[in-house]
Amino acid sequence: MVVIAYKKVRDFGKEHPHFFEALDNWYSVVEKANWRSFHDVKNVFNSADAVGRNLYIFNVRGNQLRIVVRIVFRVRTVFIKFIGTHAEYDKLDLRRL
Repeated sequence: MVVIAYKKVRDFGKEHPHFFEALDNWYSVVEKANWRSFHDVKNVFNSADAVGRNLYIFNVRGNQLRIVVRIVFRVRTVFIKFIGTHAEYDKLDLRRL
């Protein structure tokens, strides 16, 4: 998959260095994936959830982090929309992504 944008991973990792390795690992797995549907995503990340409008939520590092992405399967592209802790996610308005 083409993942846009690694900069968000890097920036979050700078602010929270103890999370960087887990985020980088997630990014590597997604980048190597060849997903054609949400079913393929679930085969790799069982805890992933679809929330509508092509948005998907990944729980990372033992549910300590949430990553919200938009996936366009037909062009094999994953857009990182949000990376944050559960507390930060709880304040997020998904309608604005």
